[in-house]
Amino acid sequence: MKRRRGGGRPPPPAPAEATLAAAEAALGHRFADRALLIQALSHAGLSQGRDSGLASNERLEFVGDRVLGLIVAEWLIARFPEEREGALGRRLGHLVAEPSLAEVAVRIGLGPLLAVAPSDDRAGVRERRAVLADAVEAVIGALYLDGGLDAARGFIHRAFEGTVAAAAGEAPRDPKSALQEWTMARGLGLPEYRVIATTGPAHAPSFRVQVECAGRVAEAEAGVKQSAEKAAAAALLAALENGT
Repeated sequence: MKRRRGGGRPPPPAPAEATLAAAEAALGHRFADRALLIQALSHAGLSQGRDSGLASNERLEFVGDRVLGLIVAEWLIARFPEEREGALGRRLGHLVAEPSLAEVAVRIGLGPLLAVAPSDDRAGVRERRAVLADAVEAVIGALYLDGGLDAARGFIHRAFEGTVAAAAGEAPRDPKSALQEWTMARGLGLPEYRVIATTGPAHAPSFRVQVECAGRVAEAEAGVKQSAEKAAAAALLAALENGT
């Protein structure tokens, strides 16, 4: 199918063969349809003004998010047969959250393989947790569409094994819930969150969030507001528990 080119702009160059080969090695899968891999590696900023953004990895991210949730849920049910739904849900939320996905991206060397616009590259987009997390979901979507659930499952089990093993003890608590429980139990009231700064381009924003409770304040920054809130909550809870 011939693609539309917004505003007459030429399409972005395809990744080099060495980049595609490195990506296949990192994912443990040789693609029958390499167009899926190319799309998965294409950051949204690269297609601004072209194809209404359809050539970027955002659509594959949409698919990968659902596939990741299904496979991780299946994995957790088998790995923790004695746990109830609430604990399994906390584990699932931890594993598919932005920090865990970004860690996976760093571990497999995904950031340097992404195709990004020159201006975004200069702005350090490849190192942003939100961009890395989105890219992991996109490659999972590409793996599923190219090789089915088995291909996606194999990658997820290899890439997330260390994260799952590290959290094999008590199911992790959501930082915002944990902070609220701590402050309410001591009569300190509810934590209050607010966005104090938003930076970066529209397709890759970064949110700086502040949380305050009982006269104490903590801040954190992330590519997703909810992730920034959780990081700020974790920082404030640690300070309160340590009395610092």
